[in-house]
Amino acid sequence: MDTLINIRTFLAVARSGSFSAAGRHLGVAPSVVTKRISRLEDQMRVKLFVRSTRQIILTEIGERYLPRYQSLVKEIDDAISGAAAVAQRIEGHLRIKAPTTVTIAFLARILSDFQQENPNVTMDLALVDRSVNPAEEGYDIALGALPASYSNVVDEPLCPYPRKLCAAPDYLENRGLPKHPRDLVNHICLTFHATGSTWSFRSPGGPIDVEVRSSFSANDTQILHDLALRGRGVAMVANYVAEESIRTGKLIELLPDYPVAELWLKALIPQTQARKPTVRALMEWLRIHMHAALVPGDRAA
Repeated sequence: MDTLINIRTFLAVARSGSFSAAGRHLGVAPSVVTKRISRLEDQMRVKLFVRSTRQIILTEIGERYLPRYQSLVKEIDDAISGAAAVAQRIEGHLRIKAPTTVTIAFLARILSDFQQENPNVTMDLALVDRSVNPAEEGYDIALGALPASYSNVVDEPLCPYPRKLCAAPDYLENRGLPKHPRDLVNHICLTFHATGSTWSFRSPGGPIDVEVRSSFSANDTQILHDLALRGRGVAMVANYVAEESIRTGKLIELLPDYPVAELWLKALIPQTQARKPTVRALMEWLRIHMHAALVPGDRAA
């Protein structure tokens, strides 16, 4: 390494014709340049420069070695650049786990667009509606909105996963309109299997947790939405699933003054995969495009 530094210094002096100018170019003092040249000359047992008070010129041997050293340094720099380019190349195979409904709604398209931008990437997508340990089950990225965490696995938030509480007009006509989260104990509720029957809300006085009575539990938000449409109960459903039904009046949003507690879509990535360029590139892509899909009109942080 020291020899390469000394050779680079030799080239800088030969190019500038001055120890001072070479030092400015290299960011070191002229005395450091002098020492490096002396070490190189000692190592080669030749004189590379003729020094005078006015100028520094190459000796005959120095002239002979100049093109050889230029070629050598260029070859080394090209090799380093090539290795860095390979290390940063977006390519390879990714195994991804994701929830069913969000994948069908837009994640499949987002992944396909990423692949179109990066044609050297191949993917294996598994639809799994439960939390998995990606390190144990062989995934590079496991996407989901559940709060599970695992050792040797990195948790990376992607974007908010907004939800609304809703029910069909027919159900509300029969059961009444809840005015406070605690009124839900008197209602039939449709729950998401993995998050259980404790529903959390925000209020000016702080968080409110309610243990609801679940008549039907599922591991897919689309199923809960469809059951709510049929008047089977109150459901907590992802915004992107419920918004059209709410807009057309098929579902009524409940307790708007008590927003559902915030949930985030996140990625679980084995530590061994977390810094790989292809994983990093996909994560940045997902962070932008999933945010635009799940929180339309809001700008990703």
